[in-house]
Amino acid sequence: MHTGTQVIQTERLLLRPFVMQDAESMLRNWIGDEEVQANYGEPVYDNIESVNELLHQWMMSYAREDFYRWAVVHKEKEECIGQIAFCHVDSAHHVADIEYCIGRSYQGQGFATVALASVIQFVFERTGLNRVQAFHRGRNVSSGRVLQKAQMKYEGILRKSYYYSETGEYDDKVYYGVIRSDIV
Repeated sequence: MHTGTQVIQTERLLLRPFVMQDAESMLRNWIGDEEVQANYGEPVYDNIESVNELLHQWMMSYAREDFYRWAVVHKEKEECIGQIAFCHVDSAHHVADIEYCIGRSYQGQGFATVALASVIQFVFERTGLNRVQAFHRGRNVSSGRVLQKAQMKYEGILRKSYYYSETGEYDDKVYYGVIRSDIV
């Protein structure tokens, strides 16, 4: 059913398991960026020690076959510019929830779309998963475009179901999904 995180190559990207040497480029490109992390829904890491701790946790999780988390590496620059991961895997129902982020200076260049489409192809060719799903927050419209370009289908909105604790505002969750028969 599961293969765990495997290397995926594209023309401009290498998707691979994280290594400790990624810490500096992660901090420089995305994990230390408040805007990127806010859109991704994750905390900001502001020092190399905390990034190293996170990397250690992820690297320990690679021993599990149902753990999928890729470093998105720009081949030419040899920089970790983002990540793509399954934030939840439901093996009983063959479904995975996917999330991704790309550093601000690399956004708008198709990297997120290529990474997402490549992972979807990998999932349906190499695992027993039948469905990949994701949501974006209503105000993160560019993430919705990434989901559409990666052949995910719009499935609906959960109105005002995301709460921004820092501002006290609510936002919609806009859902997309793709199933095996859509791709293969």
